[in-house]
Amino acid sequence: MDEEKNLELPEAKTESSSGKGFNIKVLLFGLPLFIIQLIAVYFLTANVLIPKMQGTSSEVAADSTYAEVTDEANVEVGTEEMGKFVYVIDDLIINPAGTDGKRFLLSSIGFDIKTEQNQQELKAKEILVKDAIISILSSKNVLQLGNSLYRDTLKTEISGKVRELLPAVTLNTIYFSKYILQ
Repeated sequence: MDEEKNLELPEAKTESSSGKGFNIKVLLFGLPLFIIQLIAVYFLTANVLIPKMQGTSSEVAADSTYAEVTDEANVEVGTEEMGKFVYVIDDLIINPAGTDGKRFLLSSIGFDIKTEQNQQELKAKEILVKDAIISILSSKNVLQLGNSLYRDTLKTEISGKVRELLPAVTLNTIYFSKYILQ
């Protein structure tokens, strides 16, 4: 009987102390746990940290300038019909600041204006308007252009520049009909 105990003990030792083989528990529990942690960190970073870093300064600027544009538009528009005369500048390709030409913005912009005469003047000076739009958009970085709240600020800047270039043209509003950041 003592011989049987001695035979069993060495077998038990070899099974429990053999750390040289593959441990299936690591694969079954460790890998899924690691993947869940990666997903949690990704969503935390994407949904909490990055919007806080981007949104603090641009949200305040967008809200204040949007209020100014709305007030100006209400004063100018009055009872005029919106969308009656729209002049569209199609397919502007802009390289954002700091991208070294590796990223681009494809955009089409529509100008809602009051009269057909304003539309003809805008058409005649289209090259000036395109240059102003390209200058404004290319001075922005990818984070600014990718922030949907910042588009109202862009509309305000573009509107101000067009009013500066063409004081006789009365703009009701500006529309982005195409806005693709690649």
